Amino acid sequence: MVTVVQLHPASAGAALEPIAEGLEGAERALLARALEFAEPLYAGQRLSTGEATVTDLAEPFEMSMPAISKHLKVLERAGLVARSREAQWRPCRIEAAPLKDVAEWERWYKTKHAAPELVREAVYGLPEVNRDSVPHARLVANPGCYPTAVQLGFLPLVEAGAVDVDHLIADAKSGVSGAGRKTELSLMYSEASDNFAAYHVMGHRHWPEIRQGLAQVARREVGLVFTPHLTPLIRGIHATLYARVTKDVDFQALFEERYAKEPFVDVMPEGSHPDTRSVRAANTCRIAVHRPPESAKRSDTLVVLSVIDNLVKGASGQAVQNMNLMFGLPETAGLDQVAVVP
Repeated sequence: MVTVVQLHPASAGAALEPIAEGLEGAERALLARALEFAEPLYAGQRLSTGEATVTDLAEPFEMSMPAISKHLKVLERAGLVARSREAQWRPCRIEAAPLKDVAEWERWYKTKHAAPELVREAVYGLPEVNRDSVPHARLVANPGCYPTAVQLGFLPLVEAGAVDVDHLIADAKSGVSGAGRKTELSLMYSEASDNFAAYHVMGHRHWPEIRQGLAQVARREVGLVFTPHLTPLIRGIHATLYARVTKDVDFQALFEERYAKEPFVDVMPEGSHPDTRSVRAANTCRIAVHRPPESAKRSDTLVVLSVIDNLVKGASGQAVQNMNLMFGLPETAGLDQVAVVP
């Protein structure tokens, strides 16, 4: 997040600054716990957005949700909320799954929801779907990394009613940074390097978020098998998506037309195979559509390839994209960096 925000023109070269000054007792303790998960040496980044000042600090939902609902003073200093031009509090959540069903959220995240009173008003921050709602929102819930890649890959097909939404399949792979910065055996170099494995096959916490988003578009429940995999990469998500065709259309044209005006979705030429390094450090989702044969006479299954950088379009970059929309800034501000290759 620090790296992305530093590129924003509104930062005007401002130095990263400590934000605990003036806090005492329980407030300082709460902030200290939050900062354990922040970038080393950096407590926050201030941005000047005209009449508003924004301070960004990304941290796990265990820290942010109680703070948003109960500790506004800490939030203002810690940057977990932004004050709008009208001086209204406008918190922007980063990372935690924005499920509308609180009981469902608690089941998947295995903890009690700390701010159920805010769930109803939260806008899901996938700009390619909710661009018109984000600028008016007081609370924006930033999508997860897997949900971003999977939903953007399926979205044109579901909107067009061209596939069987009862039997969607998402086979997704992520680099180790998708799990965050923590000490865990499966994420250690000796375990993750030179290795490849599926995990949470019976249920991943991003599964209900993906289904919720696709159901909103389909206007009905959808069926989805979602299988995540851990790859020996630092960053990047590659989602291979499968859908059974129910209506014949020009699928390449469908995707190109749907995303023609989207600054951060790149529909590649027919026959392409996007790779993760082509989006490394960029706020871009690259998509390719294929219709391979299943037999000499049948080709009823579409294969969509969707790649993102889980740390940018799948996290901090998309958060800045939403911040730009909330404050009436150019949507692409601070996000026009190209992929870092090699």
